[in-house]
Amino acid sequence: MRQAKALMSTAQMRDEAKRVFELIERQPWFAQAQSVMLYYSLPDEMPTHDVVRAWSRDKTIYLPRVAGDEIEVVRYREGEFATSARYGIEEPLGPALTPSVIDLLIVPAIAVDEQCHRLGRGGGFYDRFMARQRVGTAIAVALDCQVVDKVPTLPHDIALQAIITASHFFTSKH
Repeated sequence: MRQAKALMSTAQMRDEAKRVFELIERQPWFAQAQSVMLYYSLPDEMPTHDVVRAWSRDKTIYLPRVAGDEIEVVRYREGEFATSARYGIEEPLGPALTPSVIDLLIVPAIAVDEQCHRLGRGGGFYDRFMARQRVGTAIAVALDCQVVDKVPTLPHDIALQAIITASHFFTSKH
């Protein structure tokens, strides 16, 4: 999987991302969502920068910011970022917020399976976040090459309502 992803060009990743986010935009839970929290992508993740900007015209967009072992919620404002010394990622500037609900949460993944489990980077940030934050719909997006037969899970891992790739739309049976 890692090798397949490394062989993908930026154009291929953008093409898959375009198909994934167009599919998301056709879902009723997206149309109904007033607030969306998603990640600001790293170079090896499903690209999100364009969709963050586009969606911010019509929806309240939140981005995560790492604070210790937790994720803080920060409202997206174009161009207001700093690079995290801890992880080297662009993180939003601004006050940490506590929204009463996030209508749609979109998380990244290293690997996904059809049971709606995801493998993240191993910190458990999103699992802890989902355990404490009220979320309407929680999904993961991934590249097609990141689909595996079974993602190893631990008791604290939270299954998502859906996993979406350019060629797959898995929904939870829970």
